[in-house]
Amino acid sequence: MPGTLRCSPVDKHVRRTTRFGRSLSGGRTESTLTDRLTDRPDHALVGVVRMPTTAVGPVRSIIRRIIGACLALAVTVLLVYLDRDGYSDTDGTPLSVLDALYYATVSLSTTGYGDIAPVSPSARLVNVLVITPLRVLFLIVLVGTTLEVLTERSRQAWKIQRWRSRVRDHVVVIGYGTKGRSAVTALLGDGLEAGNIVVVDTDPTALEAASSLGLVTVNGSGTRSDVLRVAGIPRARAVVVAPPRDDTAVLVTLTARELAPKAQIVAAVREAENVHLLRQSGADSVVISSETSGRLLGMATSTPSVVEMFEDLLSPDLGLAIAEREVDRTEVGGSPRHLSDIVLGLVRDGQLYRVDAPEADAIEEGDRLLYVKKVSEPS
Repeated sequence: MPGTLRCSPVDKHVRRTTRFGRSLSGGRTESTLTDRLTDRPDHALVGVVRMPTTAVGPVRSIIRRIIGACLALAVTVLLVYLDRDGYSDTDGTPLSVLDALYYATVSLSTTGYGDIAPVSPSARLVNVLVITPLRVLFLIVLVGTTLEVLTERSRQAWKIQRWRSRVRDHVVVIGYGTKGRSAVTALLGDGLEAGNIVVVDTDPTALEAASSLGLVTVNGSGTRSDVLRVAGIPRARAVVVAPPRDDTAVLVTLTARELAPKAQIVAAVREAENVHLLRQSGADSVVISSETSGRLLGMATSTPSVVEMFEDLLSPDLGLAIAEREVDRTEVGGSPRHLSDIVLGLVRDGQLYRVDAPEADAIEEGDRLLYVKKVSEPS
């Protein structure tokens, strides 16, 4: 039927929900069964929001821990030695630097002293140089993992709080499948920093892959408004809607447009019949992924060079690429067909005109040109 969303037969068995969070059969939806993410404090979002981190190897991590233990030992020795008149030894002699070092080691390693205590300098030296490193290694193996988890959660909570207070004009990619990954690759190729891209998905494997690229990730469904709020959509510059299903794309687009009325929303759809539904939901641009791929496959059977050139234009990191730029003052009044750049069209007041359109005969101030540029190879 016209105006209906095409989906697989299994979709007909999914209960439809109203906007008030209740299904038509009277049951509660997922959003009412779970607490709203926007009501949680920042430290409670650890595990939902993941900030990019730099991977550190196990050997390097252990070396860092040993250095930290040595620094703590050195500070303790200095404090004890500076206040050596406040300490007494069993042999009645004043504390030396070695005595201070011995006291620091047995104190930091929680070994204690008293009933069995080395007295001779050689015994104390062995205790310091041999026994204490063994104790430190034991403590590293015993509590190192637990401490690392605790400190990592603290770092993540601090990063999340800092990021949420500063994030502005970023791009949110909802769905990190094939289409979402390709969109992120194009954004990175255009020079957008990885920290300005937020990926929303429910697949842990996809989120791990996105995090490895330095992207901020949010674990949750893009159809939930609280998940999108945590991703910062109200302050986002653009939203890429790339879920695997068209019906999900419509719901995500509706929610994203409600939260971000001014954001540029680009959605991918599999069936051409659903394009108008995406536009009615608030999408500024809709890409028909299946039909576009099908056309390229058909063209490749007869004109493979055309497809190869088309792929070159879509690859922003090498060869030729389609770009957009502002017009120069010296170009105002002239024809875009007479410029040194290969101009494909111009954008005026948000409307795109092909270069052969009558509206594109003369360049006006404020226009933007779509042209083919040469991308140099990285040195």
